Amino acid sequence: MKEESERILAPGGAPRVAASSYLNTAPLIWSFARGRRRGEVELLTDTAPARCADMLARGQVEAALVPVIEYQRLPETAIVPGVCVGARREVHSVVLVTRGVRLEEVESIALSVESRTSAALIEVICREFLGRAPRLEQAEPDLGRMLARHDAALVIGDPAMTFERRDLRVYDMAALWREHTGLGFVFAMWMAHESAARAVRAIDFAGARDEGLASVEEIVDVYERELRRPREELVRYLTRNIAFELDGELAAGLELFFRLAHKHGVIETLRPLKFVGTDVDKTSG
Repeated sequence: MKEESERILAPGGAPRVAASSYLNTAPLIWSFARGRRRGEVELLTDTAPARCADMLARGQVEAALVPVIEYQRLPETAIVPGVCVGARREVHSVVLVTRGVRLEEVESIALSVESRTSAALIEVICREFLGRAPRLEQAEPDLGRMLARHDAALVIGDPAMTFERRDLRVYDMAALWREHTGLGFVFAMWMAHESAARAVRAIDFAGARDEGLASVEEIVDVYERELRRPREELVRYLTRNIAFELDGELAAGLELFFRLAHKHGVIETLRPLKFVGTDVDKTSG
């Protein structure tokens, strides 16, 4: 499940679906890759959430697990309801790292090219809650090189869980958001082209999630060897850190994030939430 652009092919005509291969997405795609729904979709996995957004934008897939900020940048998309990758408190795998510099003193930040929502979140937190506008620069996700040129570095996904933290100051981005808003944060959701709404609506993303969450021990069997982290840490991550269901609090956090991103010019327009199976049906026939 971890190879870039791995393809688990479905029979001809099956919807094409893309998702990153990070641990935090595993419960959402396990059913399609290895469970009861294997073969129902053509599943493409990649190590970078940003590239999944690009695949959706280019029409290479009908649906993708996409950084949520991209919903505001892809006007012909809709959100699959109910399923997400979020966090109510600490997320553990989206962090801002400094060599002891306090967040309030940071002048420049290296942003992993793999991130889009988390990069926007940093900008929103700095501008809205800290009254600061540090210099932001995209960089390859190499923590040592990032910190050699910048005061701070954004690291996401599995790499954010595995680096040596000694002598570093680490800020959990979901915890920072909750500290300032009292709300949880949504990092990614399934999205689809409006023109593909009928096909995507037939995919049971919620059922796939439920099977994945019931298979946490099997998922950890795979990632424990790859990430070389204690088993109990990985189980806790999937069952306590990450939230996979969009409830009222997470939805409120999502809408506030969009409003603040628009307020500070991170996104140019502010679209209302449009869900597959509701508003989409009015335009997709």
